[in-house]
Amino acid sequence: MEDRDFLQFIRNIKDVTAIDLSQYKETQMKRRLTTLRQKRGYSTFAAYFEALTKDTELFNEFLDRMTINVSEFWRNRSRWESLEQRFIPELMAQSGKRLKCWSAACSTGEEPYTLAMILLETGALPGSSILATDLDLGVLAKARERIYPDRSVRDVPQHYVRKYFRKSGMTYEVDASLAQHIRFERHNLLTDAYDRGYDLIICRNVLIYFTEEAKHQIYQRFAAALRPGGILFVGSTEQIFTPGQYGFASADTFFYRKIG
Repeated sequence: MEDRDFLQFIRNIKDVTAIDLSQYKETQMKRRLTTLRQKRGYSTFAAYFEALTKDTELFNEFLDRMTINVSEFWRNRSRWESLEQRFIPELMAQSGKRLKCWSAACSTGEEPYTLAMILLETGALPGSSILATDLDLGVLAKARERIYPDRSVRDVPQHYVRKYFRKSGMTYEVDASLAQHIRFERHNLLTDAYDRGYDLIICRNVLIYFTEEAKHQIYQRFAAALRPGGILFVGSTEQIFTPGQYGFASADTFFYRKIG
């Protein structure tokens, strides 16, 4: 009965929102949502779903729990340094100073703002575009606010902190000029269309929560979205063991170059 209750919940959510929870790893997703359901006092997923359809605040909380909103500036700093020192100059040499970039599943915006800082430092930001997307409208709203707790900036190089952040108590505000170069939009990686011709796609520490079938589909679509020679930058737990099946070649640790 419990399994049927959860499976019907998955079908109901897909019918109403087009979000397919079956594409996420079931054990992790079920545990996360069961905890939330019980916290809100609902004994079944059927009762919880009915409440979600009537309460916007409850539904937004559900979306926030379903999506994985953990992010920091310069997370795995050495990888961002590789992007700054090697891959951005390489991409600029190939495409000129106008780069088309996508921060997919960007959560609260730390990654697209990190990218914007790096592009500005390397001379590539003027004329370049950064699309930052996420399924959760709530985290996109937070990204647009540009206010972050001090723990989010702990890995940021100090000269970047001084140049691009303004401290206020226990929070930091990102320089407003960076936001002018980032377009935040809602996007579902599983169902929505992907644009083409990207020089760089960043999608980090998200796909580990998807099933193998869903990951396979997304990697194929990322490859199609990149131009030949473009770079996919993934998270530290998302190494692609057979990148050739997607038309990628390993370029460095957690960086993949589209071939062909």
